[in-house]
Amino acid sequence: MTENYSVLMSVYHKEKPEYFRAAIESILNQTVKTNDFVIVCDGPLNEGLDNVITEVVTANPGLFNIYRMTENKGLAIALNNGILQCKNQIIARMDSDDISRNDRMEKQLKAMKEHDADIVSSNLIEFDGDVSNTTLTRQVPESHKDIVAFAKKRTPFNHPAVMYRKSAVEDSGFYDDYRFFEDYNLWVAMLMKGHKGYNVQENLLYMRAGQDMYKRRGGLGYIKCIFRFNNHLRKIGFISFGAFLKGIFVRIVVSIIPNGLRKSIYSKALRK
Repeated sequence: MTENYSVLMSVYHKEKPEYFRAAIESILNQTVKTNDFVIVCDGPLNEGLDNVITEVVTANPGLFNIYRMTENKGLAIALNNGILQCKNQIIARMDSDDISRNDRMEKQLKAMKEHDADIVSSNLIEFDGDVSNTTLTRQVPESHKDIVAFAKKRTPFNHPAVMYRKSAVEDSGFYDDYRFFEDYNLWVAMLMKGHKGYNVQENLLYMRAGQDMYKRRGGLGYIKCIFRFNNHLRKIGFISFGAFLKGIFVRIVVSIIPNGLRKSIYSKALRK
């Protein structure tokens, strides 16, 4: 018998209703169904998003748990609130504008059991506009040993495609407010606590991307976030001072170059 799992999604007012609906439908169409779909509304939503929620809740009695926050607090706080709402030990993350392959949950539940893992992700494909317009593939290391080594340089899990054990996240201190690096910080905390990771070597999720995503990876504000997070990794002993300097230098260079060139570097050098 397959273990039950919860789905955790956060949404805020700037999301597009049609993307939101498609993301939800990709979960409802899974080969292994969830019995607990938690949607955290990170502040008041627009009318279109609220209409989508009304439609799916009405069509699926007892499935959805809609948790509404009175103010927009950001992803870390929204997800922490959502984790506490999840009734199952296994939680699958889902962004409000991505599309999961219909066998994603089946593959990840199997991998979590077979590899005795506390956190499982997968490779994914980025797309722009229509899902048929794919741009690049994000590949992540498979084994726990390789994941730990990879984490010294870059995030070792694709957050939009993550499935984890609630108890392991709680043991590791939940998400912390490191802007742009909320997920990366949690993965490091989990690995340092001894929780085991695994990445399915298949593209189990389509991630919506575009020029705006790469614009957010540039500018002085992003550089400050890079420095703060990498300095944190150094202070907790996860990376050496030399690795800190190297990482800061590379990321700052990528952050100050033109957006088009930054996207090219991400696709050709930082990702496979």
